Amino acid sequence: MSRDDDGRPQERWAQLRFAIIGPLLAAPPERGELRRELECLAAKSWQHPITKEPITFGVSTLERWFYAARQARCDPVAVLRRPVRKDAGQHPSLSVALREVLRSQYQEHKSWSVKLHVDNLAVLVARDSLLGPMPSYQSVRRFLKAQGLYRQRKPRHADRPGAERAAQRREQLEVRSYEATHTHGLWHADFHHGSRKVLTAQGSWEIPLLLGVLDDHSRLACHLQWICGAQRYEEYIATQMRKT
Repeated sequence: MSRDDDGRPQERWAQLRFAIIGPLLAAPPERGELRRELECLAAKSWQHPITKEPITFGVSTLERWFYAARQARCDPVAVLRRPVRKDAGQHPSLSVALREVLRSQYQEHKSWSVKLHVDNLAVLVARDSLLGPMPSYQSVRRFLKAQGLYRQRKPRHADRPGAERAAQRREQLEVRSYEATHTHGLWHADFHHGSRKVLTAQGSWEIPLLLGVLDDHSRLACHLQWICGAQRYEEYIATQMRKT
């Protein structure tokens, strides 16, 4: 389970739909010619916005997009977005009992893949009909992702003394995920201490610091700069503060 960094699917679908019927809006066909223009578009192959595979659309679908965009008052691209389901985030295919079973199963086996969780859940559902019908793989995956129950790899040397105590301590700490929901929503600075000392022109050994300015969502680094020594770091920060 990983995050999408290429934009939301609804936005990509809307852009594709507008790219297809946009020419008809910019240069409306003559009276009685719309059907023929739509049939020409339906005969073409387009690139799927998610899978990048070839895809085609029917005349009735293209016609629906055309009239929806033409009737839009402000933003024709916005009306072409796929509507969000009314039950989005509610997971109706999972009963309350199934959700509790999944949470308990995850706490005991955090290193399991989604498929392992689904397979073991299917065994429990077959034994106990009170749990309700067995949900699909996609439904279980969406539920785990929505709850933040991501797969955690077993740490190396997990059998060493103290490894279990360290894992328990990490669980008690607050670990935040990325805060921004889209690219360019939040930029922040971070520092990394070099693993080796460097010899400066003054003949002294110093540990360099790497300053990075990062986009919170995409993790794009727009600026990276090495700074030598804590004193240089303080001078650099003071200079940047004076500029702002």
